[in-house]
Amino acid sequence: MLIDLRSDTLTLPTPGMKEAMFAAPIGDDVFGEDPTVNALEEKIAKLFGMEAAIFCPSGTMTNQIAIRLHTRIQTEVICHKYSHIYLYEGGGIMANSLASVKLLDGNLGKITAAQIDESINPDDVHAPETTLVSLENTMNKGGGSIYTLDEIKPIHSLCQQKGIKLHLDGARFFNALVETGESPADWGAHFDTISICLSKGLGCPIGSVLLGSKADIKQARKVRKVFGGGMRQAGFLAAAGIYALDHHIARLKEDHARARMLGEMLSKSPFVSEILPVATNIVIARLENTSPEEFMKKLADQNIKSVKFGKDLVRFVTHLDFGDDHLEEFGKRIQNI
Repeated sequence: MLIDLRSDTLTLPTPGMKEAMFAAPIGDDVFGEDPTVNALEEKIAKLFGMEAAIFCPSGTMTNQIAIRLHTRIQTEVICHKYSHIYLYEGGGIMANSLASVKLLDGNLGKITAAQIDESINPDDVHAPETTLVSLENTMNKGGGSIYTLDEIKPIHSLCQQKGIKLHLDGARFFNALVETGESPADWGAHFDTISICLSKGLGCPIGSVLLGSKADIKQARKVRKVFGGGMRQAGFLAAAGIYALDHHIARLKEDHARARMLGEMLSKSPFVSEILPVATNIVIARLENTSPEEFMKKLADQNIKSVKFGKDLVRFVTHLDFGDDHLEEFGKRIQNI
């Protein structure tokens, strides 16, 4: 049995999802004529209480479209130094939007309104204009850490006061919501744009959605076209998203429970000095007396896959295709390392 914990992007469509995909009515989405894509966009926009949405191939694309919408040449984005938009999107902020970035530090990948306030550039010829703040929830490099609405509200108020746009990289946002019990609509009221990934914990084969105002999403369609993201009969993929929203949200708590148990198992390894707090489905182990490469080789010898996440860190991510039998087997194999 292969135990693959590299990412929740590894999930495969369930039988029910496949059935929904192949039964989906389709059309040409670039012409706005795919009824299933339209249904997905309407469904998720309504869920978040936002005006409109656009379906895209990836979370990187939805994030980069949002950045393009909210910046221009010689402006600046404020984000945490470990943000996905900065570390893992190929330099897209510069390449796609010609914008600068101001990187902030913060506990478990989160930043505060006070930090942001101190980092907003003055109206000065020497500095780029601050036009966008981007947050990430859950925070990948923070071990799946969660922002709560109480933490977001002062950031939102500050951005409104300063005339700065606020974007949410919500790649694993539903993982956060099932833990906090907060409403998607409450979050939608506090952001100009939100990116939601369907192909991680929700188990779709591909796809992300960007939510925002009607004006922003109209412009987003032009940017998506330039980025090469206009898909044609995309309803097959959108149907998976609709199915996931209807069937795969509540079960995310199962992934979180298994992640906590996984963390406990790993903490007993003589090579693990620390497990970062496990808030959702991401487990990050800090190593001692070995390197990530050596530890991952030991895991691979036990048919377990993971990823290096820093000079002394290894990441594990639970997901739809990691069940109780995998967890039990993991517990047995880790004892052999």
